[in-house]
Amino acid sequence: MPKETIIWLTIGIYIVFMVVVGLLSARSSKSITDFTVGGRNAGAWVSALSYGTAYFSAVMFIGYAGSTGWKYGIWGVLPGIGNAIFGSLLAWLVLARRTRETTRRHKIKSMPQFFAKRFQSTGMKRFAVAVIFLFLLPYSASVYKGLTSVCSVLLGIDETVCMVVIALAAAAVVILGGYAATLKADFVQGIIMLFGVTALIVAVVRCKQVGGLQAGLQAIAAETEKLNLGIQDHVGLWATVLMTSFGTWGLPQMIHKYYGIRDDHEVRRGTVISTLFALVIAGGGYFIGSLSHLFFTSLPSPPGGGEGHPDYLIPNMLVQADLPTVLVGVVLVLLIAASVSTLASITITASSTLTMDFIQDKLFPDMGKVRAGWVTKGICGAFVILSYGIANSNTPILDMMSYSWGILSGSFLAPYLIALYWKGINRAGAWAGMLGGFFIALPPVICKLFFPAVSLPSLGAVKDLGPHFACASMVLSLLLCIAVSKLAAARKWKSGEGNPSFYQTQPAETVGSTGTVNA
Repeated sequence: MPKETIIWLTIGIYIVFMVVVGLLSARSSKSITDFTVGGRNAGAWVSALSYGTAYFSAVMFIGYAGSTGWKYGIWGVLPGIGNAIFGSLLAWLVLARRTRETTRRHKIKSMPQFFAKRFQSTGMKRFAVAVIFLFLLPYSASVYKGLTSVCSVLLGIDETVCMVVIALAAAAVVILGGYAATLKADFVQGIIMLFGVTALIVAVVRCKQVGGLQAGLQAIAAETEKLNLGIQDHVGLWATVLMTSFGTWGLPQMIHKYYGIRDDHEVRRGTVISTLFALVIAGGGYFIGSLSHLFFTSLPSPPGGGEGHPDYLIPNMLVQADLPTVLVGVVLVLLIAASVSTLASITITASSTLTMDFIQDKLFPDMGKVRAGWVTKGICGAFVILSYGIANSNTPILDMMSYSWGILSGSFLAPYLIALYWKGINRAGAWAGMLGGFFIALPPVICKLFFPAVSLPSLGAVKDLGPHFACASMVLSLLLCIAVSKLAAARKWKSGEGNPSFYQTQPAETVGSTGTVNA
């Protein structure tokens, strides 16, 4: 059987599976509640793998793994380790149980609703809706670009065709099945990712360019020395580590994964599973990227020709490694599975938030839950189309993701995290942290669009410093939240009043005869 036939057959089986999952879940996804949080009865494996598959997509495998490996050599594995320790283990320990308990008690289905109930601010809710919808778009687009680069190299097909196929697969799961479908699909896709990454690591390490684990590590260590990394390089590396690890703490689609966990026992189990998953997936992906200098002496060009680009490092490494045909098919399915999971999470979060917290809440307050569910599905379709349009720009994968993560995490991480634990944070402090983080993270986006030549001494062009500004926005936002909250309370501002009732224990939900939780 020809190589292309085997690859396409593998991909076809996967797409059929996704459509079937969506169709089977359609009956249980009629209302807006079904579409966003399901029955809040998810177990540890499903929750953890859903978290991991939303975390890691082709953006990580193709964009970040290739770029960091090329820039930093063997040190490029550090983001993968950081993602496992800080982005998974520590995130679950700090956020999962509190988020699960709080969102159940107040029947919260989105991050804007959390801000509205905790800080009693409709304006904050509206601001959060706008930021989430607008700045999840470039993140979604970066996922498309990551997949199209690998499909165009390995399959030799037009990137537009790749994007259309990816969009249809994601739309099938999200629009048909919603949250329940994504959980089921994510579980299977997580298993595919674990198997695929493990097989890929073994195949790459054994290829002639690497020559085995010991020889490969010695060779890439020697190549790393030739890079002569300086202080500026190490600052950039650690900015990437911190942004891709702690950035997840403020991403609404990641926080959303904690809403539906069944109980605290499943939280504890999910913490372990999520961490191990991240070690294999992120650690393995960045490790493969760190070997890029063993394959190339200069950046490879896109299939159609042109200037060399880091987005094409990993796809061309897989070609150079001469992988078995079946493994190539598995790798493609692995990347598609990871990316479709991420796309589904992003799309559901952005679209349901816009429906619940603006259209239904502000424009059509009498809209029923079932009708709101259909509106959300329509917005999901529009979101997919908008993401497709942005993906056709010439913005690199890493830039689009860092812009999105920086602004979202800069805006939401501090007020959300602090509000879970500290009763002293008030509306004034939350606004200061949210707006401060937003504007601190914004310069790379502005410079990319309007002032590409602007640069900072010793750091380079501002448009390329997304991770740097993202880290600064997260840290300064935390300080602003605390300082302004204390100031507002001391001055007895109206916006400095607390909300102690938010933390009081009260009946969280109604448990039906089946034992599942009805939100």
